[in-house]
Amino acid sequence: MQKDQLFTRRRALLTGAAVAGAAGTAGLLAQGPGPEAARPAAGAQAAGRPLQPSAYRLRPLAGYGSPRAAPGRTPVRSAPLLRVSGRGSTMVLTFDDGPDPRYTPDILDTLAAHDVRAMFFVCGEMVSYHKDLLARMSDEGHVVGNHTWSHPLLTRLTRGGIRSEMERTCDIIEKGYGERPQWFRAPYGAWNRAAFQLGAELGMEPLAWTLDTLDWTSPGTRTIVDRVENGAAPGVVVLSHDAGGDRSQSVRALRAYLPDLLASGYRVTVPRRHHV
Repeated sequence: MQKDQLFTRRRALLTGAAVAGAAGTAGLLAQGPGPEAARPAAGAQAAGRPLQPSAYRLRPLAGYGSPRAAPGRTPVRSAPLLRVSGRGSTMVLTFDDGPDPRYTPDILDTLAAHDVRAMFFVCGEMVSYHKDLLARMSDEGHVVGNHTWSHPLLTRLTRGGIRSEMERTCDIIEKGYGERPQWFRAPYGAWNRAAFQLGAELGMEPLAWTLDTLDWTSPGTRTIVDRVENGAAPGVVVLSHDAGGDRSQSVRALRAYLPDLLASGYRVTVPRRHHV
């Protein structure tokens, strides 16, 4: 499969995800924050003056926090994690579907220029083409998560199919990154019980997001910037993409909103796993 065609099914499957993944998706994500998680742009509000930390506070999912399990064991969640904890105005930037040599290097350059770490949820098939970019992520201190091998709708796969998608990606990440991933994210946000169980068996926590930039719809660079800046709040996990289509708007938007977030006192970092 050509890398330019890897995710051409996104638009066709997105509607299917809402139906086929209803039991494993809608009910879970509905427990998170309300419309603010992906609210539309508010025009020039963010562009005209520096950001201030929002008064909006995220509500964690039930069960979020340090896993109540034996040391070294990953708990089986019934819902993905939607936020991160930490002192002060901490945020996490995440990028899905890569790596892609057309966009990922520019994103890494911008992060490096501001000494910021981010999370990259990579697809194994893309990694197989671009192992050098995974090595660079490792060298620069970014966290790499599992986004399956070929970006399928997990709710349409058998249990064996889900395991294969996850396990193959864990293996290639370990080879290119230096360690196995500790986080995974379901394509299209379509989670089900098998995905949670198999992810835990492979030692990974499920991480979703609290703020969707909808950058894959190519809404315009300014719209993406406004969505991030207006939705900024302590604990927010931002969803963007570095592959799967033309991501030039995502690249330009990051260059604009990242320095604004930092100037406004936000600490952009990566989450840490806590075991008891």
